[in-house]
Amino acid sequence: MERLWAPWRVTYITQIVKKSKGCVFCSIFKQKKDAENYVLLRTAHAYSVLNIYPYNNGHMLIVTNRHVDDLDKLTREEREDLFNLLRRTKSLVQRALNPQGYNIGINLGRVAGAGFPGHVHIHLVPRWKGDVNFMPVTAHTKVLSQSLDALYKELIRAHKRRH
Repeated sequence: MERLWAPWRVTYITQIVKKSKGCVFCSIFKQKKDAENYVLLRTAHAYSVLNIYPYNNGHMLIVTNRHVDDLDKLTREEREDLFNLLRRTKSLVQRALNPQGYNIGINLGRVAGAGFPGHVHIHLVPRWKGDVNFMPVTAHTKVLSQSLDALYKELIRAHKRRH
């Protein structure tokens, strides 16, 4: 795979690594620094947050507050809250970005692709016709059209318009 040279990202990546002692999702939950961590919504049992390593623009993670590694370990109330938050977050992303489709998925266990196998989370990835172009195929590089800061502000504005 070819590399896209982006030396300006080293400071950002270094900060993330330093912050990631232990479980990154538990850390985000406890910090209550929502704007800094790109947390969009919080409920009694879950929160939604922008993925800082997105597959596509608007890639959100819906994360349980409690550190568990499998859906079977969640209470009924936690599961319902998690999936209700998924629905609310999807609705918000739809209003803000107007995607034409979504990939929604849960990876349980490292062999299934879970980057953080110890903490249940759902991926919500907005999709548009033509969002897969030649760059990933020929250059093995994904081009994202919007910064996390700009996207977060747009999602917050969409949330405030609804209330």
